[in-house]
Amino acid sequence: MANIKPFSLFPTISDSLLSNRFDQIDRLFSQLTGSRPIASPVQTYDLKQIDDSHYELTVSVPGYQESDLTVSLKGGRLLVEGKREEKSQEDNEKWLHRGISYGQFTLQFDLGKNVRIEKADLSRGLLTVAIEYELPEEEKPQLIAIENKDKN
Repeated sequence: MANIKPFSLFPTISDSLLSNRFDQIDRLFSQLTGSRPIASPVQTYDLKQIDDSHYELTVSVPGYQESDLTVSLKGGRLLVEGKREEKSQEDNEKWLHRGISYGQFTLQFDLGKNVRIEKADLSRGLLTVAIEYELPEEEKPQLIAIENKDKN
């Protein structure tokens, strides 16, 4: 079992190591038969540290609308979820290739308890989440005044 870091910006992986093999097999059969893979691809993301207390998470979500996405923070865990329904297919349509993913995804990040989400923006297929790490008052450095007892 992996150790949980109190402030980890790496996503929590819920699938087993074998799931990657099943995805590869699924893609192989999809190429042979022309049908779509069962498993949806993992959303790609970038994580940038702005300064000591500010971070920016950018998730690639092409084709998603605001209503398709949810960003939530509970107990120090950031959840980015998306769900997009596949458009209905006409009877006379024949797809030669279908590479646009539909379905749902979830990204989880264990951020710790002293984190605040400043905002989330969606623009041109990129969801950007501004994250602030707030240091508690008791952990902030304190400057202690020194008294000179020799002075009268």
